[in-house]
Amino acid sequence: MRNPVPRVAAIHDLSGFGRASLTVVIPVLSAMEVQACPMPTAVLSTHTTGFSDYCFNDLTPFMKDCVSHWINLGIDFDAVYSGFLGSSEQMNIVSELIDSLLERDGSPLVVIDPVMGDDGKTYGPITDDMVLRMRSFISRADVITPNLTEAAFLLNEPYSDSIDEETVKEWLLRLADMGPGVVIVTSVPYESSDKRTSVLAYDKGSEKLWKVSCDYIPAHYPGTGDAFASVVVGSLLKGDSLPIALDRAVQFTTLAIRASFGRENPEREGVFLERVLDSLKGPVVMSSYELLE
Repeated sequence: MRNPVPRVAAIHDLSGFGRASLTVVIPVLSAMEVQACPMPTAVLSTHTTGFSDYCFNDLTPFMKDCVSHWINLGIDFDAVYSGFLGSSEQMNIVSELIDSLLERDGSPLVVIDPVMGDDGKTYGPITDDMVLRMRSFISRADVITPNLTEAAFLLNEPYSDSIDEETVKEWLLRLADMGPGVVIVTSVPYESSDKRTSVLAYDKGSEKLWKVSCDYIPAHYPGTGDAFASVVVGSLLKGDSLPIALDRAVQFTTLAIRASFGRENPEREGVFLERVLDSLKGPVVMSSYELLE
């Protein structure tokens, strides 16, 4: 760790309304005593799930200038964490930042959340070219955190919401062969129950497969993937093991969903993040991870 307070280059979009991307990433990392340095990839009036006619302002020119300025300043980052990227050019800009940190004898943790879609469909701004480019971009990552849909896109496999665990385990190894050291796939169906869901992960260094399960709650809140990945980033930077980082992320995301589900609030507005941020300061309540064969 190069900085007394871990420092993360947080490269995501910024939506004015709806808890997602940077409006989730920044408070989660801050609550975990990690400095989030945002580089917005786009500014939107709202996020893209559940809203129509939203305003979208691409910030590629700003990103170029921002990376150039950060490089000239010689800022050290303990991690580079990217989420929604709006073009192949933006991936090149993020790669430039990563390369500059590596050239200065740094070894930042590189986490790529390949934000492309959910429920078998791409998000509005994502094109087929973006999906193709993402397949090579993830080779830059130490950790990737796709959901099941995004894992299928990366592998050019058909999406199914009833995929079996053995297939997902095979996908994890194939994704790791594409470059990342750790592959975490979220939203995996639980084989023996429609009331539970799982997160599966593969650590290429130790050749271990991990699983964390939780109760399925029949709601779909945008931004929960951002919350999950942000907790993983913060936890790894604080020195937690991979299975503990997974546990923390699952527990926090589940708590945020539960805090929101009982209220008559539109799902598109996201979870009541503000109600549960303090829980990130506590220890893991219960370790529920499993080591898979």
